[in-house]
Amino acid sequence: MAEDTQQLWLQYTKTKDKAIRDRLILTYAPLVKYVAGRVGSGLPAHVDEEDLVSYGLLGLMGAIDRFDPSRDIKFETFAIARIKGAIIDELRSLDWVPRSVRSRARDIERAMADLERVLHRAPTDAELAEKLGLKEEELDDALTDISRSSIAALDELWTISGSSGDQVSLIDTIEDTTGPDPQGALAQTELRDALGDAIARLPEREKLVVTLYYYEELTLREIGDVLGVTESRVSQLHTKAILRLKARLAGGARAMST
Repeated sequence: MAEDTQQLWLQYTKTKDKAIRDRLILTYAPLVKYVAGRVGSGLPAHVDEEDLVSYGLLGLMGAIDRFDPSRDIKFETFAIARIKGAIIDELRSLDWVPRSVRSRARDIERAMADLERVLHRAPTDAELAEKLGLKEEELDDALTDISRSSIAALDELWTISGSSGDQVSLIDTIEDTTGPDPQGALAQTELRDALGDAIARLPEREKLVVTLYYYEELTLREIGDVLGVTESRVSQLHTKAILRLKARLAGGARAMST
């Protein structure tokens, strides 16, 4: 953290002065632009990136108000989840994703879960298509439609609902000795372990896409160059990976509740 920015944080923490808050917003505004660009890369062309930026600014403001500089967390790490969450929440409230696409995504997710329970492995595209009563080409088309309309992302899987109904990011699970919550920390640890295990069991190409996109921060086009496939194929692989992870985590949650 630059010295000037650190001074701004110290002043804002003490005074909550609106002018200092505005200076922090300007300092971190490029972060909103970055997150909006990442989210927008997977959305239909008619979604205006400037709208995403305005939604994300609300998340940035909330992050500034909630951030505690005394904790050993980089503000950028803390803010990104909230900026992205604000963008996604606003897009969901607009309900721009066609109902048929949502329904198809749920069908694919359920089919993946059902087949994995029977096969004890990830189903092939042919097996998944047969389960859904589709041709493989139709499955590909469905995945393309979902990838173009869906805002689902791995980040959404790294949250759980708190007792108040709010979504709690994994960043909130870093130990805070002033207010320990052993039960909440255990739930977060279980979720993190479950997600890590689910990612490890993805088919190799899907696992590689997840790794390159979320950890190496490559674009879908750059991943396509690495894999030697088109950007649209990478988008399909990403969508399958997310639906598969959602199915596995949901299945694990059902198993623990029974």
